Amino acid sequence: MKKIKKVLLLGSGALKIGQAGEFDYSGAQALKALKEEGVETVLINPNIATVQTSEGVADTVYFQPVQADFVERIIEKERPDGILLSFGGQTALNCGVELHRRGVLEKHGVEVLGTPIQAIIDTEDRDLFVRRLDEIGVKTIKSEACSSLDEVKNAADQLGYPLIIRAAYALGGLGSGFCDNEEELLVRAEEAFSFSPQVLVEKSLRGWKEIEYEVVRDRHDNCITVCNMENLDPLGIHTGESIVVAPSQTLTNSEYHKLRALAIKIIRHIGIVGECNVQYALDPQSEDYRVIEVNARLSRSSALASKATGYPLAFVAAKLALGYGLFELKNSVTRTTSAFFEPALDYVVVKIPRWDLTKFRGVSRELGSSMKSVGEVMAIGRTFEEAIQKGLRMIGQGMHGFVENHEIKIKDVSKSLHEPTDMRIFVVSKALKMGYSVEQIHDLTMIDRWFLQKLKHIVDIDQQLKECAHLSEVSEFMEPSEFIEYLKSPEIFPLLQAAKVYGFSDFQIARAIGLESYMNMEQAGLTVRKWRKELGLTPTINQIDTLAAEYPAATNYLYLSYL
Repeated sequence: MKKIKKVLLLGSGALKIGQAGEFDYSGAQALKALKEEGVETVLINPNIATVQTSEGVADTVYFQPVQADFVERIIEKERPDGILLSFGGQTALNCGVELHRRGVLEKHGVEVLGTPIQAIIDTEDRDLFVRRLDEIGVKTIKSEACSSLDEVKNAADQLGYPLIIRAAYALGGLGSGFCDNEEELLVRAEEAFSFSPQVLVEKSLRGWKEIEYEVVRDRHDNCITVCNMENLDPLGIHTGESIVVAPSQTLTNSEYHKLRALAIKIIRHIGIVGECNVQYALDPQSEDYRVIEVNARLSRSSALASKATGYPLAFVAAKLALGYGLFELKNSVTRTTSAFFEPALDYVVVKIPRWDLTKFRGVSRELGSSMKSVGEVMAIGRTFEEAIQKGLRMIGQGMHGFVENHEIKIKDVSKSLHEPTDMRIFVVSKALKMGYSVEQIHDLTMIDRWFLQKLKHIVDIDQQLKECAHLSEVSEFMEPSEFIEYLKSPEIFPLLQAAKVYGFSDFQIARAIGLESYMNMEQAGLTVRKWRKELGLTPTINQIDTLAAEYPAATNYLYLSYL
């Protein structure tokens, strides 16, 4: 293994939607891994609002644009042995490819660490990508790479509508969108050409499931899949705009292992070293699939997968780029298992995007294949219902969960289900409460019935709580001890227990049973909390003691949050 003494890391560039902030995790972890190996680090990143540009994270920081002209001058000055391209999103990849084409890296003897530059080009250029996957018999979406409007029109005639237009070498679905006719096609194509010299015209698979796998490979050809994820929304809504669930909940065992095996086959054939993200479209009616794309870099999904599983993806990927094998590395989070060990989740993780569309006038709130979200939250629970309710409380829209929120006004519920907006999940809640069936909502949204059944389960529990509105009145005239005994009855106690298991906050329960009529919001929630503790409806103290012993720094948090 060649000794690398100095490494240049390309950061993620200026802050914009779909870029920069999302890749701070990967860059910061890579710098931490390099420092542990005694490697001198040089970082180029103009974004001062990141951890990686903080003092002491990198040895030298250049607050310059991640563009070939600037990077070339820094290479001339710093003379690094190697360069890392996979930790700064699409901006870093594009810059690295440009440096390679100009001959800058070869001229100064700078080695591309980790994934070879040709593998990056193979995944970024659509024509090359399709040809590479055809070599191993892996299906891709039928598409044409075009460099002019005339080529776009010819491709549309060959493929037939509906189509999707995508800009190559672009992040966050920039310049992409669905087209049902030539008029829409030309508008989308002109927009896409403003972002990229190459535009992809693809056959639309709207309505198929979107599945992702995070895969790691070392230079010895050892591979593991760290996490697989499933979009709640079907294909057609950008992953960054969709609620994402890990691990996947609706795949059969056969589908899961088929896609996992394909992901490993792809990463080996392309020759990626480190981490990559494989995105699939999966036909919900069969096991037919198409590979949407392969990101030969850490992505937004990689950060989610890492935090969801406890597997330090970026840290491990940086070590693999230096030449280590998976079997030589420890998982720095668990400190006991090998980096060669695939995580197994016995819990559910839900990622929910966060939008700030209310800050802008005239902006379309409709979601599609181009990204508009400015952040996301991650929630963990034992059940899907618990995790999604936790997540919805955190997105900053003043919501308390899937139910018991302030009433949202929607003129046409069916239209709002069919044409998704940033409020879609709450439109689903409203539809269920109005009596829409799971089948009706599925037909309008193409959201998998499994997810809709779970969401309906939350609404059903809420309805049962509403039928206990008498509790508010009973609590007023019963003695406290007598009332607690009343709550222990077979009709009440299991319902309160189910509400907590499936993610209801104390305030949601309080609002459902009408406590707000007698006291303010804060008092209502605290009242239910008091009842719950007297009933013993909390995790056992043994569970909390065990966690506190394992994570002493989090002792206060554990006791406050669990009791």
